[in-house]
Amino acid sequence: MTTSHYIAGRWVEGQGSDCISVNDPAFGQPFAELKAASVAQVDQAVTAARGALPAWKNTSASERAAYLRGFAEQLGQRREALITLQMRNNGKPRHEAEIDLDDAIATFGYYAELAEQLPSKNRDVPLAAPGFSARTRLEPVGVVGLIVPWNFPLVTSAWKLAPALAAGCTVVLKPSEVTPLIEQAYGQIADALELPAGVLNIVNGKAETGAALSNHNGLDKLSFTGSNSVGSQVMRSASAQCRPVTLELGGKSAIVVFDDCDVGQAVEWIVAGITWNAGQMCSATSRLLVQDGIADALLPRLQAALEQLRVGNPLTEEVDMGPLTSQAQWLKVAGYFATAREEGLQCLAGGKALDRDGWFVSPTLYADVPKDSRLWTEEIFGPVLCARRFATEEQAIAEANDSRFGLVATVCSADLERAERVADALEVGHVWINSVQAVFVETSWGGTKGSGIGRELGPWGLSAYQSVKHVTRCLG
Repeated sequence: MTTSHYIAGRWVEGQGSDCISVNDPAFGQPFAELKAASVAQVDQAVTAARGALPAWKNTSASERAAYLRGFAEQLGQRREALITLQMRNNGKPRHEAEIDLDDAIATFGYYAELAEQLPSKNRDVPLAAPGFSARTRLEPVGVVGLIVPWNFPLVTSAWKLAPALAAGCTVVLKPSEVTPLIEQAYGQIADALELPAGVLNIVNGKAETGAALSNHNGLDKLSFTGSNSVGSQVMRSASAQCRPVTLELGGKSAIVVFDDCDVGQAVEWIVAGITWNAGQMCSATSRLLVQDGIADALLPRLQAALEQLRVGNPLTEEVDMGPLTSQAQWLKVAGYFATAREEGLQCLAGGKALDRDGWFVSPTLYADVPKDSRLWTEEIFGPVLCARRFATEEQAIAEANDSRFGLVATVCSADLERAERVADALEVGHVWINSVQAVFVETSWGGTKGSGIGRELGPWGLSAYQSVKHVTRCLG
């Protein structure tokens, strides 16, 4: 049994009713177990964060920046252990786990720089009316709850934790019960840096723990990344208390390939967009729109590329794609394979679970998928790609935008003016042109429509944890 909760600067045993098994998805077997935090322990964590808030928000910006740089340095010192844990608990290939860690390190470094710039953000406001002066203050929003998912642990928590601490907020972090171990590194680092007790609190658990946190009246804000079904529950709890919320939810993103694109390069971008993290990404470009003039050449090449991917255990094999992270996700994807058979979809590659230990599925491609197919409209969260053909630029834009989601998209074309024009027309939060999904901490992350509320990363990520105050004074 692992001690897994960090509350008020101390590691404590869980007192909840749920036991959490931590699994290695390559074998489908548990390798650790922990007991969930109780509702009372969630309350203790929020109380600790509330108690630490006055002193923490009044620390200097340079002092908070020093702590953030300390987090970045300490993550680097734990590099190999954290990479191995990502591979073992998530099933990520090594190169993906390395990028995750580098992303987390870069995030803390970036927000350390923004923290140092905070004093200059408090400034005078010119007024048209005589006899008054005004100034702006940017203040921390207060105590924030952070609920993060299992597909990019360490990363999504860094995206929330770093700007929240930079702004002067105190936090209660709840990792996913599927991947509860790797975020413990943040508590260990807090100890090593002697971060003031209560500034960072970590509680693990299942739905009961998450509900206790999202419903707690001691929070000033909640930031959630995960499924739309849980996100709607989080939003209901926030609305009951008129509390601000950031939601980063699902996607059903399009990759649009025009007929002037190099076929080999297009295949590389398409494969990366659907098989990175075994397709378990809200940003997976799972809808392929390919122009008529290139479709007959591209689809066979794409089929071959998917069939040639090495799928296996990243700890023991050189692989391109690992297993799905949980049995629940494996069963969900298998259910979509069954739906595809029922709908009579044309399967060019994959379409099945692999006959081996662990939660493996094959990279999958369906061609000429109808727009009313469940596989075309619903988020699958696996390496399942659905393709349709289009004739004109206008048709491509219309079909790409015909979704209740609006997170990301990719445009592939040698005509850069057209690519930019299409990117501007797509109803999403982030567009890549002729690229894999490179995510930079300086740019924003978040979507439109059903993909969420608010933005993370960049200066927008910091603003999410700040409130704006104006002070107006009469000069008479």
